[in-house]
Amino acid sequence: MRLKGKTAVVTGGGTGIGAGCALGLAQEGCRVVISGRRADKLAEAASQWTGDPAILTHVSDVGDRDSANELIRFAEKQLGRIDILINCAGINTPKRLMHDISPEDWDTVLRVNATGAFNCIKAALPAMRDRQDGLIINIASTSGMRASMLGGVAYSASKFAMAALGTCVALEEKDHGIRVTNIYPGEVETPILDKRPVPVSAEHRARILQPSDVADMVVAIALLPPRAHVADMIIKPTTQPHS
Repeated sequence: MRLKGKTAVVTGGGTGIGAGCALGLAQEGCRVVISGRRADKLAEAASQWTGDPAILTHVSDVGDRDSANELIRFAEKQLGRIDILINCAGINTPKRLMHDISPEDWDTVLRVNATGAFNCIKAALPAMRDRQDGLIINIASTSGMRASMLGGVAYSASKFAMAALGTCVALEEKDHGIRVTNIYPGEVETPILDKRPVPVSAEHRARILQPSDVADMVVAIALLPPRAHVADMIIKPTTQPHS
């Protein structure tokens, strides 16, 4: 229970990496609120933790500014404060090439992946600054370091934007006790794989990263003292090329 007394908000917490992060933090004693657009998935994820305190849920579309603001207000009321904000909400679209992606799909991916992170940081930052303490972790992607056809134009652009957002906020807030980490996972076994243009085999899913692998890194960063800042972290399957 090394994070007992700490609090966290995890967006995209109903499935995949977000659900894994929520469980990992709860296991260390952190009080956690998870958000997502589907109440049933949030309830399913929260039920994986049967300890005390329970994982709280709040339906939210972080790409909608009012909804993101309401999430942060809910979390601050329920938790008292937000020590850790994990921006994990993310989507992709099956049509990923410039010639076939629709403008509407572009807008949706950027709205959730990039603007969603902006909305949550913007809402949570003032209270962190007042306390001179806070940790923000952005779950980006290796597609946000090296644009790829696998991720596609919208997803890659959104993750580059998310990473730049995190770096800029870290530079702005470093003297206010606020740390921002960008984590760049490679391939991870999450529901986002279901949006791949080519179906992913069970064998492939088994040999890539699992959500718990990324969650372990999130917990490790959360356990560091305030003097230590991990600016960027890459974690990828052993079999995935680095570039």
